[in-house]
Amino acid sequence: MIQYDRPRRLFAIALAAMAGFIDAVGFLSADGYFVSFMSGNSTRLGVSLGTDPARAAMPAVLIAGFLGGVTLGALLSRWAGTLRKPVVLAFVALMLVAAASGRVLGLPVLMLGGMVMAMGALNNTFQRGGEVSVGLTYMTGALVKLGQGLANALTGQPNSGWTSWASLWGGLLAGAVLGAFLQDRLPMGCLWLAAAYCVGMVAVAFRLPSDVSLGES
Repeated sequence: MIQYDRPRRLFAIALAAMAGFIDAVGFLSADGYFVSFMSGNSTRLGVSLGTDPARAAMPAVLIAGFLGGVTLGALLSRWAGTLRKPVVLAFVALMLVAAASGRVLGLPVLMLGGMVMAMGALNNTFQRGGEVSVGLTYMTGALVKLGQGLANALTGQPNSGWTSWASLWGGLLAGAVLGAFLQDRLPMGCLWLAAAYCVGMVAVAFRLPSDVSLGES
């Protein structure tokens, strides 16, 4: 995060906000399961397997869908080369359209499947050396770096860019607040808004060509 220029950092924050929005909608639509936070789903899977195996199907399917989205997104990013960002985000937008259509058609499997695959694929947007450089749908690492940066600041150490990690986390939180608000008040329209927002991010991505100096392919 801190090695990117300001436009890319802002772009990452905007995408994290979208992830928070979609995860909040999914959380409220899937009885407290997540469409982007797979650590939580893994814990729920373990708890279900240990106490009530019949309830393990839901988190297992969501984890599998997320993994499928990551895999497809990675394959697309390799195929797209320097156009990785817009191509991956176009796939994310397509999955969000599928999710929104699933809600309209009363097909929760399509709705949740579209959301979870979109969130998995989204994490392929920022890469360095073929590896994810900025996690957009999970914030544990960002909070760890934020805490380490605060410790540096309190002990007079050089600035480690902790404000960038704080902004990334804040973006996801703000998106989650808006997602919960609109899920409550505009349930049939909130996913269409997310899909439209993602299409806008595709357009922005075309203005952020890969920077070889940052190790992006």
